[in-house]
Amino acid sequence: MRVIIPGQLRSYTRGAAEVEMTGASLVEILANLDAVFPGIRFRMIDELGRIRPHIRIFVARELVRTIDVPLKPTDEVQIVGALSGG
Repeated sequence: MRVIIPGQLRSYTRGAAEVEMTGASLVEILANLDAVFPGIRFRMIDELGRIRPHIRIFVARELVRTIDVPLKPTDEVQIVGALSGG
């Protein structure tokens, strides 16, 4: 499954803007991402398993609020990081 990585997390993926992962749920995809790119999950998910406020995750173009989302093999996961500044 295709996972699109935001610019601020590409240092973990050695610059890759998208990667291929397998998993039957978003929980599995995030665990597999972290196994391949150590530390990336913690930048998106807090200690309680919640998506961090500055991160948005879309599955098949739908915003998800939790990580316990089942996935279909044809789904695409897009991770978006908020921009801030003043």
